[in-house]
Amino acid sequence: MAQLRGQGSYGIGAPASFSFGGTGEDRTEHSPLYAIRQQTSKIEDLLDNLSEPIKPFLPAIGRFLIVVTFIEDALRIITQWNDQLLYLHDYRHIPSGLTHLFLIANVIVMAVCSTMVIIRRHSEYAVCGLMGVVVTQALGYGLIFDLNFFLRNLSVMGGLLMVLSDSWVRKTKAFAGLPQLEEKDRKMYFQLAGRVLLIFLFIGFVFSGEWSVWRIVVSLFGLIACVMVVVGFKAKFSATLLVVILSIFNVLVNNFWTLHEHHPHKDFAKYDFFQILSIVGGLLLLVNSGPGQFSIDEKKKVY
Repeated sequence: MAQLRGQGSYGIGAPASFSFGGTGEDRTEHSPLYAIRQQTSKIEDLLDNLSEPIKPFLPAIGRFLIVVTFIEDALRIITQWNDQLLYLHDYRHIPSGLTHLFLIANVIVMAVCSTMVIIRRHSEYAVCGLMGVVVTQALGYGLIFDLNFFLRNLSVMGGLLMVLSDSWVRKTKAFAGLPQLEEKDRKMYFQLAGRVLLIFLFIGFVFSGEWSVWRIVVSLFGLIACVMVVVGFKAKFSATLLVVILSIFNVLVNNFWTLHEHHPHKDFAKYDFFQILSIVGGLLLLVNSGPGQFSIDEKKKVY
């Protein structure tokens, strides 16, 4: 709608043809930002065409991937029950009765709330429950000051906030003829918070591990995409780029299935693998629903 902006749209200023230094439209067309927008728009159109068959399933896939780390965690606690009790009692010095209660509560909350997220029932309560699990596990396992754990779980929380905004989007569509001001305001703020939190995983990736040429290249592309996601500039394209980068990284680095059953890093690799899947799920919801009103993409539609 940029062509509608001119002398008449604001009622001030000289005619565009007599403006100093050429028309605003000419200057815009030759700017680097305009060129980037043109190229990313073409890529977005191509991606839209390629993803057309799976578009109706994106919300369901995103929701499932977001909670898959909680499902895996619940199964891991059940299958490693004695080891979990031993760690909490001997290393965290939590009394025996409380260790049982802690693990049982975590398994129940993760199983029930994950199911509620997948079937789109009472998403607000489900998200609050899963966020509570993230906080209590950080305290219970003594990981609250682990920077890598902290950044990863911020991103997981960002994915959970995207679940909330997605559920509110659907409610608004269901009652399109009624005023939804409060719901709309909440959706805007939670979409913004979700976008910001989702990128913290990549920040942790950039500043951890050994540097190499490929790592520098991936980090540069990823950081640019992260900034674009946060400000909401070509958010769908940048979120798709992050999905591709994280998915490739996940398969190549966290390939726990190639490790021996008793390998000391197998559980860590499996945990990291499913956490990254959760963040990919949050990015897929962003691709599906868009960045929201607090974004450059949305502001462009106004003009």
